[in-house]
Amino acid sequence: MIRLIGIDVDGTLVGSSGVVHPTVWATAEKARHQGIHLVLCSGRPAFGVALDYARRLDPIGWHVFQNGASVIDLQSRKSKSVQIAPDFITGLIKRARETRDVLELYSDSTYVTESTGDWARIHAEMLGVPFKPAPYESLGAPVVRAQWVLAESDKQRYMQAPPTEVEVAVSTSPLLPEARFVGLTHKGVSKGSAIRTIAGNYGIELRDVMYVGDADNDLPALRVAGHPVAMGNGSAAVRALARHTVGHVDEGGLAEAIELAL
Repeated sequence: MIRLIGIDVDGTLVGSSGVVHPTVWATAEKARHQGIHLVLCSGRPAFGVALDYARRLDPIGWHVFQNGASVIDLQSRKSKSVQIAPDFITGLIKRARETRDVLELYSDSTYVTESTGDWARIHAEMLGVPFKPAPYESLGAPVVRAQWVLAESDKQRYMQAPPTEVEVAVSTSPLLPEARFVGLTHKGVSKGSAIRTIAGNYGIELRDVMYVGDADNDLPALRVAGHPVAMGNGSAAVRALARHTVGHVDEGGLAEAIELAL
């Protein structure tokens, strides 16, 4: 019996047109009315359009943002966020200023980037927030996630020697297909750890959890969920790990997954 469904955003809930397939919301509402907890599990932060999606899935439930760095109860606003070490963030800032690569730093409620490039601007639009580059030091809150926005070739260069102090998760978005989002969270923090936390809060066994995703940053959650489901547009690693594969995001594959749970 499926009692909780974890739902990724980019490439799972949201397709290449930037909208949710029309079959998804009705199917999600049916699942919620049958007592299934619907949990947004995004690499995006807990503001802008991602927060709107979470509220529509379940306005009073727990949701996962920032690849597990922010685990938030929308009703009580309780947070189980985990900060990245300040010294590590200082090193990232130094590197970004040297390489001119797009670096974004996130707290629970806001973010900052110094980059004025097109990818930084487009990503702000994707997040649904104003594009206002500012010094990294202006964030003024603990950093729970850092993210590089890189070309595939630059991602490979960066991943050749990934830092050991943090978890590294790579994701993509159909809205910016040429970019790779390399997210950094505190060691041990991932979508998988967040799903464990939320399932525990609800008193739900992991064997009764379904997770639906498409990108490699979904792998930790797919590994812990009793019912891992891959989108048809999912990466090879995601499809290899999944118990079921549903249709492409642009064809309403998520609605198919929810119907499978029902």
